[in-house]
Amino acid sequence: MRQSTVRPASDPTRFPPGRRLRAIPRRERERGGAATFAHCLHAEWIKIRTMRSTLYVLLGTLACCAGLAALNGSSAGDEFAGLSPADQAAFDPLATSLRGYLIAQITLGLLGGLVVTSEYGARTIVSTLASVPHRGRVLTSKAVVLVAVAFPTGLVVSLIGFLVGQAALSGAGAPHLALSDGVALRGILGGGLYLALAGLFGLALGSVIRSTTATVTTLFAVMLIVQAFAPALPGGLGDWVSTYWPPIAGGQIVTAYQDPDLLAPWAGLGVMAGCVAVMMGAALAVFRKRDA
Repeated sequence: MRQSTVRPASDPTRFPPGRRLRAIPRRERERGGAATFAHCLHAEWIKIRTMRSTLYVLLGTLACCAGLAALNGSSAGDEFAGLSPADQAAFDPLATSLRGYLIAQITLGLLGGLVVTSEYGARTIVSTLASVPHRGRVLTSKAVVLVAVAFPTGLVVSLIGFLVGQAALSGAGAPHLALSDGVALRGILGGGLYLALAGLFGLALGSVIRSTTATVTTLFAVMLIVQAFAPALPGGLGDWVSTYWPPIAGGQIVTAYQDPDLLAPWAGLGVMAGCVAVMMGAALAVFRKRDA
């Protein structure tokens, strides 16, 4: 019977030149070993692609926003002839067709929250952080992959909403816009950017709260409830909230009629972006300090 021989580590023929193992420096091991940022991006892409909720959220968002654009365009078009001259002058066909962003901001914010809270719920966050101890790298990769999904989705949602809504307005004989109009292109692009920011806002909330239910509740309160009750707030507080509350200010990007009491479209989107940047910074600080 042939006996196998095991060569000692000192034998130079065991690891011939060009095939020697590279020793990983201690600093590299402590910072996540060989798990580079590209590896993190690939892992997060697999996670978000294989979550069952991702497909449901995206398809549901597209369907709801298209349906809402059709309903808004049809009803607003039928009512246009009966409006007063002042109301007709302030009629906003762009905002009418893109009103679905109110729903899309919640659904994409929920998707952003699920990117984190689903891992805490299933306790897979433990293995994620064990593989990549560099927590800033983990959260940044989640944000990049989320934007890569939310921004194109926001563009498609805005484009479909615009086309469906403007077709309904045109059929009713009301003022409408063409896709070649500059304000239309700004609304579609800005709508995509706003919804990507809404997704990042949900990611930041999910990182801080770590509960899906609490994240959804907070999203509804911040993005819808405050906006609905802002006109009822007393005096200067109501005026400030109606002007500077980030979701309200950011929503000006999908309007064509400029209210002189509110921020300009890009300035309003800048307020929303600044709020999201602050929230992401707070989320990173909390994510680094908390135990998994």
